[in-house]
Amino acid sequence: MDEATGTGLPNRPGAQRMRWKYLDNILTRHGPFTDPDWEPGEAAIEGLARAKLLGAGGLGCEILKNLALSGFQDIHVIDMDTIDVSNLNRQFLFRQADVGKYKAEVAAKFVEKRVKGVKITPYCGKIQDKDEEYYKQFAIIVCGLDSIEARRWINATLVGMVDDQDPDSMKPLIDGGTEGFKGQARVIFPTMTSCIECQLDMHAPRAAVPLCTLATIPRQPQHCIEWAHIIAWEEERKDITLDNDDPEHITWLYQKALTRAQEFNIPGVTYSMTQGVVKNIIPAIASTNAIVAASCCNEAFKLATSTNPFLGFPGTDNYMMYTGDESIYTYTFQHMKKSDCPVCGDDNIARPLQVDSDFTLQEFLDSLAERPEAQLKKPSIRSQEKSLYYQFPPDLREQTRPNLSKKLYELVQNGEEVVITDPAFPLTFKYKLVFK
Repeated sequence: MDEATGTGLPNRPGAQRMRWKYLDNILTRHGPFTDPDWEPGEAAIEGLARAKLLGAGGLGCEILKNLALSGFQDIHVIDMDTIDVSNLNRQFLFRQADVGKYKAEVAAKFVEKRVKGVKITPYCGKIQDKDEEYYKQFAIIVCGLDSIEARRWINATLVGMVDDQDPDSMKPLIDGGTEGFKGQARVIFPTMTSCIECQLDMHAPRAAVPLCTLATIPRQPQHCIEWAHIIAWEEERKDITLDNDDPEHITWLYQKALTRAQEFNIPGVTYSMTQGVVKNIIPAIASTNAIVAASCCNEAFKLATSTNPFLGFPGTDNYMMYTGDESIYTYTFQHMKKSDCPVCGDDNIARPLQVDSDFTLQEFLDSLAERPEAQLKKPSIRSQEKSLYYQFPPDLREQTRPNLSKKLYELVQNGEEVVITDPAFPLTFKYKLVFK
């Protein structure tokens, strides 16, 4: 017993006891939703403090603050971005003097200073920089990523880590995302519940701009950026793989897009817009970010403490949707796992895909970027018999380039399976092409 409080709480200084008063009320007594065998008290508090979490992405400020104030004391954070002036209106851990510094480092120092006892380890880089051994050390991974591609990568990585002989290899993924006044929070148990790839068709890709518009009569600043991204890079730097996270590459695209915009008297091209168009960054509003981040951290707390039922338990609701554009509305439901999911489904199942047999291979590959269930930007493809087109290496790309102008019926048979890969994702996609 703590002599100062007469409770089973750890011996905290007076100010610290007051800070954690309401949290301790949850962790030191049974509640209406706790299991009968759940033990409240010091063990529950220490278990929460020991849980090692990883946070990443555009919701990072809200998520980091919430996790620290929820009793987690060992938090790691990944973010490759530096602080821009435009971040200051909603990412409240940053100040004017921080502009140009790495977000992860500044946020970690700020929260550590304000919440005594928490240790935050920052990494300034991409989530793709880390391997499976790195992700295995965490109890829970909380992502507020602003990129569909990054979400798909971490999802595929965590599913691939699961070893049936090692229960600790399964790491719950809590994912939050916002777009304007709408958002969602979801909890994924890799291989056990519906994953992000299963749910991909709920996040339709942005509308495609006709190539002729980009090449001849751009009307918007985004058209100039897409021209630099799709056409200028291929013409001038095709031997270099475009890295959307490389500042030098984004700067080159920005300068090309700005020059083209000036030729057509189109204002509005900026570096941040270039980055947003190329990386398909989703717009953010502070209030929506706060609500969705709170939901994500609430799920992390429930997972770590078992004080309440959590989203994502197999067979229960795993997806919460929020909209605040007309009043406030939330809806929670169970998104079902798909047997033909290329990430968590049966490896032997190829997803049927209806296509026009008169499409050229180029037209088919272009359509994969627009399909809600695919959203692939740099696909390579092979059939059961031969390689049809490869983006890399350059020698193989040149060897297979003539196939791009051929009709699909010349290259594959009706009902034939094809395997498609994209360098952005550590997985393969199997499709059975069904001619219309």
